[in-house]
Amino acid sequence: MRSKIVAGNWKMNKTSSESKKLVKGIRKSIKKLKLKNTRVIIAPTYVNLQRVSRKSRKSAIEVAAQNMHQADSGAFTGEISAAMLKSIGVKIVILGHSERREYFGETDALLAQKVDQALKNKLEIIFCFGEVLEDRKNENHFKVVE
Repeated sequence: MRSKIVAGNWKMNKTSSESKKLVKGIRKSIKKLKLKNTRVIIAPTYVNLQRVSRKSRKSAIEVAAQNMHQADSGAFTGEISAAMLKSIGVKIVILGHSERREYFGETDALLAQKVDQALKNKLEIIFCFGEVLEDRKNENHFKVVE
């Protein structure tokens, strides 16, 4: 039987102390709910990624990065590589989020490079595809995904 996934992308939200508090609450909820056959994945901001990863190690929470660069390393200010993610215990990365496509102009060609880099580094990928908010509002969301 395939497991269910409950994932939360924190986007650009939560300070360090807020992150700590939220992880604590999520851990309590997981214990209380006694989830079966369900993966719980959270994607905190980069500044909180290592802390949240450490706080989640002995729990059912899995930690994902919200994005990564397609290169191994280099002069890419503000970016993070797959190897850097692995070095802090992150095993999952979100790629192709609609906001990355819309606001940062990420193309299918660029995403293919990121996918290759993630696979090369043995990261699990949550690949996003689908509609933007405008498509949903105009009831075009099913056409977009076809």
